[in-house]
Amino acid sequence: MVDDYRAVHAQTLEEAKREDRRPWGYFEVLSERGGHKVKRMVVYPGKRLSLQRHRRRTEHWVVVSGFALVTLEDREIALGPGQSIDVPLGAKHRIANVGVEHVVFIEVQMGDYFGEDDIERFEDDFGRAG
Repeated sequence: MVDDYRAVHAQTLEEAKREDRRPWGYFEVLSERGGHKVKRMVVYPGKRLSLQRHRRRTEHWVVVSGFALVTLEDREIALGPGQSIDVPLGAKHRIANVGVEHVVFIEVQMGDYFGEDDIERFEDDFGRAG
């Protein structure tokens, strides 16, 4: 029984290392290879990511669960489970959780660079814009 507990504890610690926590939720990198990066993103109820754009990557989002409101340039698009959207290079965008459960979506980034310094923030609920 002690060995089972240790195995579960070790697995929990390993999973926690893969999650990158943010004020709006967290993400886990599922794959990163030449030309693409794939993340599993979780947004807490009532939270949203910054209004941002990227100069070196496009993104494709597929909602797995929950209900989101996506801002893409000057449009707002409601998305639920199984729905997706493409974020073109240079487009201002954000995703907000407008429901009562976590929004989970898969983000596929495509381009030649995926660093956090490719995020240009315009608005941010957590003081990170500018």
